Amino acid sequence: MYKNSDEECIIYKKILLMKLIDLKKFFIFLASLFLISIQTVSGDESQKVDTNEHEINFYSGMFDFSDAGAKSTIFGIQHQNENLIRNSFLGMISPVTGAMITADNAGYIYTGIQAQYKIGNLNLTPSFAPGLYHEGDGKDLGHPLEFKSEVQLSLDLFKNSELGFSYNHISNASLGDKNPGANSYMFNFLQKF
Repeated sequence: MYKNSDEECIIYKKILLMKLIDLKKFFIFLASLFLISIQTVSGDESQKVDTNEHEINFYSGMFDFSDAGAKSTIFGIQHQNENLIRNSFLGMISPVTGAMITADNAGYIYTGIQAQYKIGNLNLTPSFAPGLYHEGDGKDLGHPLEFKSEVQLSLDLFKNSELGFSYNHISNASLGDKNPGANSYMFNFLQKF
């Protein structure tokens, strides 16, 4: 009886590992496709393209740093289309889309909205983005649908570059049976294309 359950456990682990590898390949494919598409648009000489049409935010830091048993390094990329920025009563707002993956193969794909406030060379950017979370070998956040609230502070380095620091909280707003949440911090490099 134990032999069968051990064999089933090994088979289950192999299947799970294959799914995690596929998820990692999917994130790499998505990021590559995104970067290639931006390069294609900006490299097309037949159409006049604004040099600051896209802003890409590359970030890395610590996922769920407040939980010693679940913390993990994180890498992510976020896109903002500068042509979609609108002035509102909340300030300058725009849509954002991104993806992140942890060293434990947890992944999060999201899309949402951010506001921008400029104070001299400093930029304050709060954002909110719902998305889909896959725990991989990382922390179980209780539900596939999670919500990311973030605040970022960045400094203008050059005409089209910023260096920043951000903090976010991901939570399922009690949609799942449990809602442990995750607090993360990241260092950001933002580049306009």
